[in-house]
Amino acid sequence: MRLLLAEDEKELSRALVAILQMKGYEVDAAYDGAEAYEKITAQMYEGIILDIMMPKMSGLEVLEKIRGEGILTPVLLLTAKAEVEDRVEGLNRGADDYLAKPFVMAELLARVNALVRRGGVYSVQNYEVGNVQLKPDGMELSVEGNSLRLAGNEVKMLSMFMGNPGRTIQVSQFAGHLGEEEPFDESMVNLYVSYLKTKLDSLHADVTIDGDAKSGYRLVEGAMV
Repeated sequence: MRLLLAEDEKELSRALVAILQMKGYEVDAAYDGAEAYEKITAQMYEGIILDIMMPKMSGLEVLEKIRGEGILTPVLLLTAKAEVEDRVEGLNRGADDYLAKPFVMAELLARVNALVRRGGVYSVQNYEVGNVQLKPDGMELSVEGNSLRLAGNEVKMLSMFMGNPGRTIQVSQFAGHLGEEEPFDESMVNLYVSYLKTKLDSLHADVTIDGDAKSGYRLVEGAMV
């Protein structure tokens, strides 16, 4: 599970990153709101921890921007303000949970665990990117009236891509989502990416999958049809 921690107090950030990594999370750190926004729009995360009071862009501003762009990654707000109105404002802007400073580390870990469990639930919503449509419930990939049936793991992987267009997804994230019933290692991820690229090409999709196992993969628009 990959997390973004946006916290401008560097000493606290380093401590939190170390503890989260000890619990098995991959963690990227951002030290201001603008950096957090750039990372969120470039990389897929299973959970985001946002401090409200940050330079360049507040946590609330970051939250409002990403929700406005359709990024639904679960967000936990950290705030030194315990007043009801601040909590309500964060929830109204799309936060999933909040935690007031100072906090007990065990409570932060419990809230993060709950956050990523909610975000990791497999969604059966339909997706549309470019001229491509995916209906997970019917396991159907279609482009302008032509369709193919996908295997279960192909549906899950393409749902991750189409739910995060343009955002890089690491191999470890695919393995975490797809390895619940059977081991799903790097070679399996690469194999399924190959399957999906072939099927998108065969339907003349105007999107394709770019990247590699080392840097991660992303769905990009503008493929030749």
